[in-house]
Amino acid sequence: MRSCLSLAECADCLCLASRRAARRITRTFDRELRRYGLRATQFTLLVMLSLRGAMTIGELAEALGAERTTLTRNLALLENAAWVRIQPAEDDARSRVVNVTDQGRLSVAKAFPAWRKAQARTAATIGADGAAALRELARAALG
Repeated sequence: MRSCLSLAECADCLCLASRRAARRITRTFDRELRRYGLRATQFTLLVMLSLRGAMTIGELAEALGAERTTLTRNLALLENAAWVRIQPAEDDARSRVVNVTDQGRLSVAKAFPAWRKAQARTAATIGADGAAALRELARAALG
């Protein structure tokens, strides 16, 4: 059955636009961080743990707005690189606590200038208003 739908307005789909922008931004950060053996997602995880301290995987997933299963896969790579330590929680053996290691902090410190470069490049590309809007969207999404 043929529909009378006009899909022309879908060309301005906010979901598609946000996903395309996110992929482009991620590529910018990945390109800068690559020489330090880090991806943007890994750098973000290490920074979050460095700033907030040890967290359960559930708490970390919530703080990042990430899916737990995706986060668990990413954390396994960081654990293999000795950048994080994952241990059972003291009060609940089913819960696992993640903490950044000294080696993880050192990796962040080495890669920090590259992150700054990617941050500046992205901010210049999207402008001050775009950066402010992006931050506000992120805050609202985690709200």
